[in-house]
Amino acid sequence: MIRQLEKSADQLSFELAGHRLFAHRSGALFVPEFDALIVSDLHFEKGSAYARSGQMLPPYDTRETLRRLGEVVEQIDPACVIALGDSFHDLDAAGRMSVEDRGGLKALVNARERWIWIEGNHDPEPPEDLGGEIHHELRLGNLVLRHEPEAGAARGEICGHLHPCAKVRGKGRAVRRFAFATNGDRLIMPAFGAYTGGLNVCDDAIVAVFGEVPSVMVLGREQVHAISPRQLVPDRYRTRTR
Repeated sequence: MIRQLEKSADQLSFELAGHRLFAHRSGALFVPEFDALIVSDLHFEKGSAYARSGQMLPPYDTRETLRRLGEVVEQIDPACVIALGDSFHDLDAAGRMSVEDRGGLKALVNARERWIWIEGNHDPEPPEDLGGEIHHELRLGNLVLRHEPEAGAARGEICGHLHPCAKVRGKGRAVRRFAFATNGDRLIMPAFGAYTGGLNVCDDAIVAVFGEVPSVMVLGREQVHAISPRQLVPDRYRTRTR
């Protein structure tokens, strides 16, 4: 259940483990107490990784992700940015980045007082030459930031990895959007990368983290919407018959 505090044009304020957080419509999360902006699953160079396997996609995902990241960093202007794992699609991703994109990323990193890379399953060794600190996990007060959710109860956990999205049905149509997923004790971040897919929050993998279908904060075009579990449907929705 989301304890909503306030809502503005592009972000939703809520409470988690005694801390006030702001879910931004970009998919970023702001923690004002620590002046920290959190993003998850950037997956830089996913497009070029697919190209190597013969799946040709427009090779502009890194640039688009950097553009969106730069916009929200400029808007919020945090002292610290935390990238919550899988920032790079694989161990060679940083080497495939164009000179311009590497320069843009370095400029973003160097412009902050602190930039933290959390290790992910795709990038257990984020490149050191881009700047910033590397951590396996990080604690901010009652919050613990890691890439993958831990089994069992984990109050204050903020993680990524599962790329949650929500399918909301109403007025004869359904909308499927990226979303923050929470039960009021822990939170799974939406993926930020331009080429990242999404896993329905009704899926067993996400339900297992919370023990139930979670509440969500859906990323709308203009604002973030708090949605209760009863409004959510799985991707393969079937009308029940008696």
